[in-house]
Amino acid sequence: MKPPAPSGSAIQTNALQAMCRQVFGFRLAMIALAAPAALLGAAPGLPVRLVGAAVVVTFMGSYVLFRDWERFGPLLLRHPALLAADTLLGSLLLVTAGPQSTLAYVSVCTPLLAGLAYSWRGAAFFACLQGLVLLAVRGDVLLLAGLCVITGALGVTLRNLLLRFGAATQALSEARAGLAAAQAVEVERARLAREMHDSVATTLHGLALAADALAACDDPAETRERAELVARAARRAAAESRELLSDLRSQSYGGVRAGVDLTSELTNRVRDLTSRWQDSGIEAAYRSVGDGTPPVVPYPMARQLLSIAAEAMENAVRHAHPTRIDVTAGVHAGLLRISVRDDGRGLPPGTTLDGLRGSGHFGLVGMVERAAGVGARLRIGRGDGARGTEVRLEVPLGARR
Repeated sequence: MKPPAPSGSAIQTNALQAMCRQVFGFRLAMIALAAPAALLGAAPGLPVRLVGAAVVVTFMGSYVLFRDWERFGPLLLRHPALLAADTLLGSLLLVTAGPQSTLAYVSVCTPLLAGLAYSWRGAAFFACLQGLVLLAVRGDVLLLAGLCVITGALGVTLRNLLLRFGAATQALSEARAGLAAAQAVEVERARLAREMHDSVATTLHGLALAADALAACDDPAETRERAELVARAARRAAAESRELLSDLRSQSYGGVRAGVDLTSELTNRVRDLTSRWQDSGIEAAYRSVGDGTPPVVPYPMARQLLSIAAEAMENAVRHAHPTRIDVTAGVHAGLLRISVRDDGRGLPPGTTLDGLRGSGHFGLVGMVERAAGVGARLRIGRGDGARGTEVRLEVPLGARR
């Protein structure tokens, strides 16, 4: 006979132990109620001593197992003979108190415990043993003996249900853990794709354009100027790569960075955009608006906000062909608002995220994902202007963390 469950199945073991403990609590109460009748029904002398000893042993055994099952329960599970001895001692009480007392409930509980603890073999053995004891005490208790068989079968059924439920729960937990790991990998892949697209890929694209212009230039002074622009773009790509790697390492090892001043960072991004696209004739400017200047923002959030603003500016230059780009930031009614507005040709009618994703344009998709990641609201449309596009990002000040 084996313990109720494998050592690794903590869920099944705990459930079976809890049920066994409750059954012993019920037996304890029934023995306490029947003990006076058993003592009064015993003959003076040795019989009453034997009955008294049986009362003490069965009562204390049930009490110990109910009170401290975690310590003594495994002993009972390893040695079914202890339950058999308890059954035989209980027969002394049945002889004196009679099956019509509350000890009848104790007799019915024994096969139930065997079914829970020892499976069907133990249930069959103890149901037969308890039935024989009842028939030996009094011959007209066939109904009670039949109940012992029924409770034994009930104990086995409960055991099997608990084991199957525990196995199903464990399988579900493992499936959820696997799904969570797969989702974490997918989220990390999407994040890396956004970082590469919005930083290094964008800079390399500008570097390629600058290199093309350099190849077509004949004037030495202009060639020198364009070569310097290529060098700056290359250094920026290297810096962005280092920044991306540094950010990944800081997230992996729990590094903490200081807050970021959005005003200076946005000013630098606008200045960098102007220098890279100076030949296009596009004017770009930054100004603070609203109820106050943008507050200092924690680095993880600032990285996402600045990436969204930079991507909005790049998209405007590449696709909208504007003459001017205005970047503003400030506090409006408890919201940190960042706006990138151009006077270009605007978004094509019927533009959707699924359509952009399907056609390989991931810039706008990445902006939406970044905004959702920091709890921001992103609006893309015409805005208040007669033409062009406005990308507006709003973050509750209480969401900064």
